[in-house]
Amino acid sequence: MTMTAVHLGMDDIDSPRGGCTTHFASLLVEELTEVGANWLDYPNLIRLNPNIPYRTRGNGAIALRFEIEAADVDRILPRSNLLLKKYLKEDYPNTNPGMVIATGDVPVDLLGFSKLTLWRTVPVALARRLVAKLALPYIAIGNGRGLIGALSAIGNPLLQDHTYEYIAYRSIELTSRARGVVVDSVLKMNQEFGDRLFSNIDSSTQKILIEPHGPDPVIYGIRGETPLDVIAAADLVQSRQDKERWMVFRTNQGTGAHLDHRVRLSDIRPYMAAVVEGEVTAKSKIIEGGHVIFTITDGPTNAECAVYEPTGDFREIAAMLIEGDKVSLDVGVRPASRMHGLTLNVEGLGILQLANEVILVNPICPHCLKRMKSAGKEKGFKCIKCGFKDPQAKKTESLVERQLKAGMYLPPPRAQRHLTRPKDRMERKNEGMPSNFVNKWHDP
Repeated sequence: MTMTAVHLGMDDIDSPRGGCTTHFASLLVEELTEVGANWLDYPNLIRLNPNIPYRTRGNGAIALRFEIEAADVDRILPRSNLLLKKYLKEDYPNTNPGMVIATGDVPVDLLGFSKLTLWRTVPVALARRLVAKLALPYIAIGNGRGLIGALSAIGNPLLQDHTYEYIAYRSIELTSRARGVVVDSVLKMNQEFGDRLFSNIDSSTQKILIEPHGPDPVIYGIRGETPLDVIAAADLVQSRQDKERWMVFRTNQGTGAHLDHRVRLSDIRPYMAAVVEGEVTAKSKIIEGGHVIFTITDGPTNAECAVYEPTGDFREIAAMLIEGDKVSLDVGVRPASRMHGLTLNVEGLGILQLANEVILVNPICPHCLKRMKSAGKEKGFKCIKCGFKDPQAKKTESLVERQLKAGMYLPPPRAQRHLTRPKDRMERKNEGMPSNFVNKWHDP
């Protein structure tokens, strides 16, 4: 019996009206297991560039990696297509699913393609050219945009860093009802597991982050460092709705994988995810709506930066920036419009060096050592206590102690991207393929 390694990528099987690519993957895993798939990895949940304007929710694609008898490989895509047609919400016009199969080793071309889709925009035409060049069997519905994610998921084996997510699903028939996740059960879970989990609650508000709010089948998703951790943590979570199924995914969430490129301001392009460095050109300002705006320069080029009101204390950090501060920024690039120019939306703020903040203060009386008052325009200063006058006196410069400190600042978890590396993971990294599987990583 000859076994063949298969990489099955898929994307854009959800829509704002319902459905979920991860949920579809859980159904497909069940079906493939029944026909003899020998799993090589947990299902891979690959988050792509979060700034893409036509994404749905978290911009996540899926890769399933397994071995199967060589004679059965040609049956995989038709079988998957049958399930896809039953699942699709075809009344939503902007769902453009894509599914692709690669066999053997992951093609080198897909490794590079996948890295590009983490931080740039990629045209559908490029994905179609890759499929044709590599002669990969595929399914493309609508405009074929799902091919981008499908190829990207295949091309990202998660060797540099990864985390895990346990996702619990409800019945499709119940997706119009409230999930009813019990807040206290999530708080207890988070307290018990500590830094073995991440980004499941917002500590400053005690808001739970594991429960989505759309009409999709997900009840909740728990993010953590190992499969055992997220599975055990799920046992503590209570919800009004029952789990119909669940699955553990290996993923690039919480790794900061979209921010591996340091880019000059002159090379910034719309929808890019990048790291930029520069010097603040003027004190930041707060505009209508509570958003903080400031400008940086790297010499030849200036760029306007924005930190939005929902980021809470992070916005307060940005509001304290002054001219001369040197910063490193994790950004998503918002294109220019009639209302504003090209803008860097800040999702991480590194303060490299603080400028001296200087204020002008009235001089001190040489006799009683009290600060003097102005004696009138161009008349110098006078001491209210002893009456001393100095018509030549001028205000003096005084250094102000800055409240800011050098270091890295992030928005609160409630305002972070799926891909953002949270503070709990700054010194952590899970490298390479998992050496073994937990006994049970999906149900049914």
